[in-house]
Amino acid sequence: MKNRLLITALLVVMAMTSQAQRLVPTQQAVDCGKSGYQLPVTATFELKNKGSKPLVIEDVKTDCGCTKGEISKRELASGDVCTVKVIYDGRMLGHFAKNAMVTHHLKHSPNQSEVPVLLTMRGVVLSEIKDYSGIYPYAMGELLADQNVLEFDDVNKGDHPEQEIHILNNSLKTMTPNIQHLPSYMTAVVTPEQLKPGQAGKIVITLNSEDVHDLGLSQASVYLASNLGEKISPDNELPVSVVLLPDLTTFAGKNKQYAPKMELSASSILLGKIDGKQRKKAELIITNKGRMPLDISSIQMFTGGLQLTLNQKTLQPGQQTKMKIVGDIEWLKKQKTKPRILMITNDPDKSKLIIPVIVK
Repeated sequence: MKNRLLITALLVVMAMTSQAQRLVPTQQAVDCGKSGYQLPVTATFELKNKGSKPLVIEDVKTDCGCTKGEISKRELASGDVCTVKVIYDGRMLGHFAKNAMVTHHLKHSPNQSEVPVLLTMRGVVLSEIKDYSGIYPYAMGELLADQNVLEFDDVNKGDHPEQEIHILNNSLKTMTPNIQHLPSYMTAVVTPEQLKPGQAGKIVITLNSEDVHDLGLSQASVYLASNLGEKISPDNELPVSVVLLPDLTTFAGKNKQYAPKMELSASSILLGKIDGKQRKKAELIITNKGRMPLDISSIQMFTGGLQLTLNQKTLQPGQQTKMKIVGDIEWLKKQKTKPRILMITNDPDKSKLIIPVIVK
């Protein structure tokens, strides 16, 4: 009987569409995702009076006895907002779609009802809810992933290293996951091509080192999308870093005794305060202890928020130089990856050197 009344009311709504809508929801439908059996599910809707006259909310009528509605306040001046909660008791397994209708009238015309507002909540009730947070800790839209950064370290020309991203469809619809904005030196294969609700899969990312042109650090951003053509955003970004090493075979065997040898005054950088401000600085002394000139061919940062000054990039045997580092603390704290400095040199023992930056 209650269902028939609501259907009749909905037909009335359709017949009244010529009237201007004054009470407007910011979201007409809410996907509640997965919930457990007999655990109440709540969908929260926000409604705003976009008319010029005050409104009075009369009631929230639901389509079955398993659902009830709650209103935060009943009288709305022009521009005011109220909250309507629709609560489903979760006593039926499987997918559900529950409707509620908000009836209201102008404050000074209590006998003339306005066009009712239809609200819909959807979801699925499962007999058992699994907690995937420990396995897939990163939410990227409705996809869950086990990592949000891709790092290819110690790559030599000719290498083809791979990394896997394990993913889970956390939505109520089938997805076609893919990686967008792949650089030319990377390929990605998704298995399976489609994921049903609750299904897991993986993405294999392969690096083709022959196509990486520059020694040292190359960085890019790729985006994990749940479907083809999905808009990119910082929420589904995966920062990528590749460290390509130089070829130092000339120092193999006995020739190594003639190689340059780099020595640092510290193995990490601790940023100290500058007058209590958010910018902090440090210094590092670099010495060539070898028997041939030391060439620092590349010096790069894994994150933004750092500024470096290096007095010299080629050091003769016994020569020193100073590297100055200034960090923006607020910027560094926002980065997904840890702040580090990468140096590429012709020292066969330190062809790639990563210096951690410690921020306090």
